[in-house]
Amino acid sequence: MTDGMVWLTIFVLSVFVGVEVISKVSSTLHTPLMSGANAIHGIILLGAVLVTGQTESTPTLVVGLVAIVLAAVNLVGGFVVTDRMLQMFTRKKPAAPKEAQR
Repeated sequence: MTDGMVWLTIFVLSVFVGVEVISKVSSTLHTPLMSGANAIHGIILLGAVLVTGQTESTPTLVVGLVAIVLAAVNLVGGFVVTDRMLQMFTRKKPAAPKEAQR
């Protein structure tokens, strides 16, 4: 068996396992898992910045900058989604009485 076939088999098996694991996550656990994923994306962003900062070739620099932009968009988007989900669970404040507003 070639190395490419081994890597392809590992990739396909990991996709199946990932789909099964993610599909079984309850909505109660979704927000904490998103927060953990955001922390991982922050580490990815930091790694992309460090690697891109030490490169000397133009193609590697371009790929690094694309990686930085995509990681930043993913990080910010994850925090926005998490914030919107957490707002769904907050209680709304009752309206103040009319006399207290004067």
